Amino acid sequence: MPILHSSYAKISIYNPAKLGYNASIQDRDRARSHRQRESDMPRGVYVRNKRGPYKTSASADRSFNLDRISNVGSFGNQQSVTMETDEEVDARLRERFEVLDEMTQAAIDGHARAVIVSGPAGLGKSYSVERLLESNNIPSDHIVKGYVRPTGLYKLLYQHRSSNSVLVFDDADSIFNDDISLTFLKAVLDSSDRRIVSYLAETRLMDDETAELIPRSFQFDGTIIFITNLDMNAMIERGHKLAPHLEALISRAHYIDLTMKTQQDYLVRIDQVVKLGLLKDKDIDQNGENTIMEFVRSHKNALRELSLRMVLKIANNYKLGGNWQRKCRITCCR
Repeated sequence: MPILHSSYAKISIYNPAKLGYNASIQDRDRARSHRQRESDMPRGVYVRNKRGPYKTSASADRSFNLDRISNVGSFGNQQSVTMETDEEVDARLRERFEVLDEMTQAAIDGHARAVIVSGPAGLGKSYSVERLLESNNIPSDHIVKGYVRPTGLYKLLYQHRSSNSVLVFDDADSIFNDDISLTFLKAVLDSSDRRIVSYLAETRLMDDETAELIPRSFQFDGTIIFITNLDMNAMIERGHKLAPHLEALISRAHYIDLTMKTQQDYLVRIDQVVKLGLLKDKDIDQNGENTIMEFVRSHKNALRELSLRMVLKIANNYKLGGNWQRKCRITCCR
């Protein structure tokens, strides 16, 4: 239990409601101010008062899982104050996604060993990468989604070990929550000329495609792209148990942070992707596109989330015809 500032000692857990009638106005204001400072701090961050640091109750638990540190498309904790114009936000986001395209192409060409793309769900990370993979005739089986065990990862790395192969992990975040998988990834992304990865367990693994035994060690010459909703920087800063592994991964890869912090960021990004042809690909003309985007803007505070997936849901209701706005208010809004 941390030692509290002496002037706060008579305040019951810093709760103004529990001070009683005899408490001074200064005590009440001090308690209220303290509780506000504590509530404003991110989980697990030290709060410092005059006598030194103490931890918030949430920070005492260092065993939180990855799901607690991810980029999400809700705005309960996000600021609604606009600090930039839409044009400035558009330029900032456009620059980051242009760099994403450039680094994805570099990975496809074998000029970048690894790219980590971190950002909120449903705002075009996968769309951007998959579009370039398709234009470069990369087969869809090079994209891995879902749960991956360490043995499965070792097999995938062996199957895509050649210098002209690119492997994409899209929302396969289980590999970041396992120290064995992270050890494999650190080996294949090493900066040395020969990247050797080994699996020296008693049992031998078999290649599912060729039915041949996979060697206990092999050289990996391919490239890897990771697409994740996890905010790895936040995980490292908050002292996650896997922070050393994640730091090592980031040091071996090109890390692109697509984090969006305001509602304005989300709306501008959605507008960018729609203008690239997201709805035209669904056979929706310009008039329909404008109508759908107007619905998104006018219901931005009511929608369950601001994302490209939500725009596609609204577009689907639009194509169904009839009173499509009513369908959207019932199925897409809180």
